[in-house]
Amino acid sequence: MSVIDKIKNSASPLFTFELLPPLKGHSIERVYKAIDRLIEFCPAYVNFTSHRNETVYYERPDGLLEKRTVRKRPGTIALAAAVKYKYNIPVVPHVLCGGFTKEETENVLIEMNFLGIDDVLALRGDPQKGFRSFIPEKNGHTYTHELIRQIVNMNSGKYLEETLIGMAPTSFCIGVAGYPEKHFEAPNRQADMENLKHKVDAGASYIVTQMFFNNSKFFRFRDECSKMGINVPIIAGIKPISALNDINLLPQTFHIDVPNELVSELKKCKTDEDAREAGIEWATMQSKELLKAGVPGIHYYTLGRSDNIARIVKAAF
Repeated sequence: MSVIDKIKNSASPLFTFELLPPLKGHSIERVYKAIDRLIEFCPAYVNFTSHRNETVYYERPDGLLEKRTVRKRPGTIALAAAVKYKYNIPVVPHVLCGGFTKEETENVLIEMNFLGIDDVLALRGDPQKGFRSFIPEKNGHTYTHELIRQIVNMNSGKYLEETLIGMAPTSFCIGVAGYPEKHFEAPNRQADMENLKHKVDAGASYIVTQMFFNNSKFFRFRDECSKMGINVPIIAGIKPISALNDINLLPQTFHIDVPNELVSELKKCKTDEDAREAGIEWATMQSKELLKAGVPGIHYYTLGRSDNIARIVKAAF
């Protein structure tokens, strides 16, 4: 059953969460441990992030710098498949524009189709590290709605090589990201909403939001979507504060605001554990209010740790 089918057929809001592939050379066991803590709450699906290649410079023995291209977290599709068949749970790998050509994207989607993975979260991806603006690969996608159209074409049996005939159609359900506080590259909120509508019109079935700490901003975003004629389900994305430095790091990294009330509580904290407890309390409050307001689901960004998510879900759902 696809994500959109689960949303439409569920009698209660969905609980879902996101995990990162392990760093290169690390074990899959940490991923399994994170899932084991949450499996009792019957997650509707698990998302797995994807990461583009990075350019890094290594100092050679002669003192000169050598440029190398590396991928620090490979294995998104393999990890998703392993989890799907170990836990008998739907998985949603991220598929990016950034770092991939159209042909590489098609090949990834073919592999997913062979593995029985029929859900995907389509994302443009961040600019390459060290670059201010997003630069697509040669013969790659510049915008998410272009990526979505490629996936929709495959669902119709249309592949990149136009001479092929009798091609088997895929059946991907496509989710996309939405930004309650505006994508940082958008010139204004109206432009950001228009971009979201392009993605939905291209074939997205549902939206998962960027993390937010102020529910009023989510409700405003939901109302704006309705006014724009965006009528697909909107799943709320929540990231609990887990360390003292989150108060600085999260706004810088994700271009989001932290409410004054939460900032005040975090300033009282002396240790990371204190901040983690404050984060659990705040996210639990957010979750209860969102569920009461009728969201179709809440998606939790774990960054690989799930014991705090377990406490929040147990208290809220």
